[in-house]
Amino acid sequence: MQQTATVGLIGGMSWESSAEYYRIINREMQRRLGGVHSARSLMWSVDFGEIERLQHSGDWDSLAEAMQDAAIRLERGGADFIVLCTNTMHRLAEAITTSVSIPLLHIADPTARQIKSTGFERVGLLGTAFTMEQDFYKGRLQKQHGLTVIVPEDKDRRVVHDIIYKELVVGQIRPESRNAYRQIMRRLVERGAQAIILGCTEIMLLVSDEDSEVPLFDTTTIHAHAAVDYALGQTVP
Repeated sequence: MQQTATVGLIGGMSWESSAEYYRIINREMQRRLGGVHSARSLMWSVDFGEIERLQHSGDWDSLAEAMQDAAIRLERGGADFIVLCTNTMHRLAEAITTSVSIPLLHIADPTARQIKSTGFERVGLLGTAFTMEQDFYKGRLQKQHGLTVIVPEDKDRRVVHDIIYKELVVGQIRPESRNAYRQIMRRLVERGAQAIILGCTEIMLLVSDEDSEVPLFDTTTIHAHAAVDYALGQTVP
């Protein structure tokens, strides 16, 4: 039997999307290996109430310490690599990698590779305000992968952010919010987006391909599948 690497998951941001990571990774591992196989994995799940408070107060130093602590715990527990189950907290990717000797599978990289494999160059980006407005995520897509990234206008960014933090992270799926996202995605297409990145791991709970005029790239599924690739020795972070 093939020996798989152990996936170390930093979860809880929110637990709604972390549960999707666990489901997708194990389902995909079973699909590839057959039978009743599942993934070797560990998860350190944080209290998102604390994380959300620190995010909105701008205390990224304390957030870095929390992510480093989680990574160290996973490495000590036997994880072979780390999957950070959130887009926003990849702002602290470097802090995580400097705290452990095992690699971090960055969420933006497999997403960019999949987009480029389809031939798209101009992509819309939905996510938290941190992800849409700061450079740690869209900058990586642009500088390391050569993509042109389009983000919503100010008002639309506020809507996207608020729906994530007030609804999706607590499992609320509202038709009116789905319609709001549809309209925002339509406006991104009007500005030239050939595809749209669902750059928050909860957004896949709200919208799917049928809600968009252009292809959607769900970072949760892409990242989880990339974790299976790496666990099976098929790619390197």
